[in-house]
Amino acid sequence: MCKLAPIPKQIHLRFALIAFICLIHPFYSGTVRAGDGLEDVLSGFDDTLPAAEVENTAFAGDMGGILDGFDEPQDEVRDGAIENTTIVPQWLDPFGSISLMGTWNFAHDTPTEGEVDFRNLSMLRITGALGVDIDIKSWQVRISGHGFYDAAYSIQGRDQYTDNLLDDYEQEWEFDELYLEGSLTDNLDMKIGRQVVVWGKADNLRVTDILNPLDNRIRGLVDIKYKRLPVTMSKIDYYTGPWNFSGIVIHEIRFDKNPVYNSDFYPGNAPAVTEQKPTNFSFETQQYAMALNGIFSGWDLSFYQAWVYDNRTHLTRENGSAGREHNRVSMSGMTGNIAFGNWLFKGEGAWWHDLKYGAVPDETFNRIDIMAGVEYTGFSETMLSVEFVNRHIIDFDQRLESSPDYAEQDIQQTVLMISRDFANDTTQIKLLCSIFGAGGDAGAFERLQLEHDFSDHVSVTGGVIFYQSGDLQAFSDIGDNDRIFLEYAYSF
Repeated sequence: MCKLAPIPKQIHLRFALIAFICLIHPFYSGTVRAGDGLEDVLSGFDDTLPAAEVENTAFAGDMGGILDGFDEPQDEVRDGAIENTTIVPQWLDPFGSISLMGTWNFAHDTPTEGEVDFRNLSMLRITGALGVDIDIKSWQVRISGHGFYDAAYSIQGRDQYTDNLLDDYEQEWEFDELYLEGSLTDNLDMKIGRQVVVWGKADNLRVTDILNPLDNRIRGLVDIKYKRLPVTMSKIDYYTGPWNFSGIVIHEIRFDKNPVYNSDFYPGNAPAVTEQKPTNFSFETQQYAMALNGIFSGWDLSFYQAWVYDNRTHLTRENGSAGREHNRVSMSGMTGNIAFGNWLFKGEGAWWHDLKYGAVPDETFNRIDIMAGVEYTGFSETMLSVEFVNRHIIDFDQRLESSPDYAEQDIQQTVLMISRDFANDTTQIKLLCSIFGAGGDAGAFERLQLEHDFSDHVSVTGGVIFYQSGDLQAFSDIGDNDRIFLEYAYSF
């Protein structure tokens, strides 16, 4: 079995690959549009389409094109005339998808007796998602959910896995978004129910984007935008000029879905101690957040404040027994974007208060997270992006470096992304490198993928992911998880 090179060498190879692509890109991508601005890149999104002149049909309206193939009119003969009827009313807009995804691990060694065998087939998952939008005058209701079944565990032998792993990875059935939204006045909107609220400017890092947890069970497989988990909230938005103020009450307590014991991404060789989660929907557990957003010509600015439960856990001991607990914390944040021609510069800052750690149970700590990023779109059909964040614990205590926290005063993460579209935007190739620490010493992964849309409804995505182990606890033993993946998806 071939083994990966040491971590620093791998990271240097990735940087070399990216630099090589950037150097040769101008020679094959056509003329660099140095004079184009961000407005040119986004042109077409704010154009108003002329109303189509449709004759002899009763279905010219909002649903046209959305349900192609499902909304063909049925002809009925009445009094010698042919009339068109529709199956789905215009106020009802169903949507959904079905996909089949497989992954194949190719870097694991033969396990010792009693260990789980992670070689070869690691996923064969069929996923179905179904939802509906219901329009009621100026209000809209959305109901959506998904379910999946992964046959890889039966094929590989279910007896080698724990019940907890099978419960989390073999199948899942959940409601996703479930909300009511509409306008109370011309300047005041309301949205109540399970929803996703995105804060911040970064696309591949999380600094102020804290309201929705993530599904981290398989690291690096998809982008962050596909990993957010909806949470039940009540949200009010007030608009005046270029400003928008949001007030949010978070009713549902929900945390990240992390790898469980006996999975290939779990960082230890024993189950974690019991996690103590606050009771949902009680008056004492309500969480609160507010945001002020301003959008101006060529730049924007946002301010955030949140009083929430810490997504991390810290070890506690009570009556001689250990547990993991989430405490209340607050976050104050600020973000901004500014565009110069083909360049987009973005920044985020977050100040965390009252963080707790197991090694120093009687003290609280503050942390400041600073993110800087830049995007370049000057090459035809190509985007280059770099985002960097440093998370710094103020008044760091050396005891935090040991068990059970294994914390560092400063931890960095850098994400490099290159994407290019081909064939009238039906094919995209993307390279994403996520590097923790200086040069990847804390861990890293790289994903290279190719996606092709055969039609508006059918797409195929395939690629490869490489992992490197590092000093971070979450990356302590993932270097053998390299895998290829392939997904077929049909959506409507």
